[in-house]
Amino acid sequence: MFPAPGQEHTAERPRIDGHGVEDRLSGPLRYSPAMTIQNGYGTLRRIYVRAPRPEDADAWQAYGWHARPDEGEANAEHAALRAHLAATGAEVITGATTVPGDPDAIYAYDPALLTDVGVILLRPGKEGRRAEPAALADDLRAAGLAIAGELADPATAEGGDMFFLDERTLLVGVGYRTNEAAVAQLRALLAATGIEVIAYDLPHFHGPGECLHLMSFISPLDADLVVGYLPMMPTRLVQLLAARDITVVEVPDAEFPTMGPNVLALGPRRALALEGNPVTKQLMGAAGVQVGTYRGEHISRLGDGGPTCLTRPLERA
Repeated sequence: MFPAPGQEHTAERPRIDGHGVEDRLSGPLRYSPAMTIQNGYGTLRRIYVRAPRPEDADAWQAYGWHARPDEGEANAEHAALRAHLAATGAEVITGATTVPGDPDAIYAYDPALLTDVGVILLRPGKEGRRAEPAALADDLRAAGLAIAGELADPATAEGGDMFFLDERTLLVGVGYRTNEAAVAQLRALLAATGIEVIAYDLPHFHGPGECLHLMSFISPLDADLVVGYLPMMPTRLVQLLAARDITVVEVPDAEFPTMGPNVLALGPRRALALEGNPVTKQLMGAAGVQVGTYRGEHISRLGDGGPTCLTRPLERA
């Protein structure tokens, strides 16, 4: 049922039995004490992505993209990204459930929060993305995961505003995409798990028309290391990192607009970054991080979504 590590497959839709009841393909959750998703830096074992669809690119202006992505270039860039991920030994799952007319659907990180007890479906603050959680749910059930809960109106939340600092600490940014109601609902859903949800106000920056997520300026690299852009960080977050002896690889001013802080951890001190941020790459290397890069002119720069946005890790060791 599950491909060997390092293989790639496309998720199939869940089957429906003759009574209209979903036949879940998952069975019991596959997580074990040796496997987790409640940190952002463990070695990747399974990861979910969504390939670009040329017909969705017609809506590029409505979704705030800088220009229409070229079909051939976008497909080539995404294929190369998937190959890079598969080469790490991770199982790469490509979503099959479409979200018609939504070019942002390639940013697979945002529709859900993954926990060791299952998937929590979010409710995107960007209204045009509200169909994404249901599509992702179909794909993840087909890939063997269970849905543990979902957020409801008036909550709004996007995955880019949250990440696990460690197995028991979930950081959440409150801003134009994720609100206080979402924080309250997440705390209620996670109350029995022992997970502490710590929320921070995000800066206004360029306002509601431009996406600014928590992970726009910080990404985990190891238990004691993150990469981040300090001028955008809430003071209490900087203080928390210092209190936990977590070092910040500081992104220079010139590389914040080019997504220098948006880095995907492939494992402890192993990372994947967008091409074009040489100083940040050099600084991560000086901190002992092995950094690979990918080309993302059409799948990343035009839609303002880096490697953490394009991927939804499902399992880490």
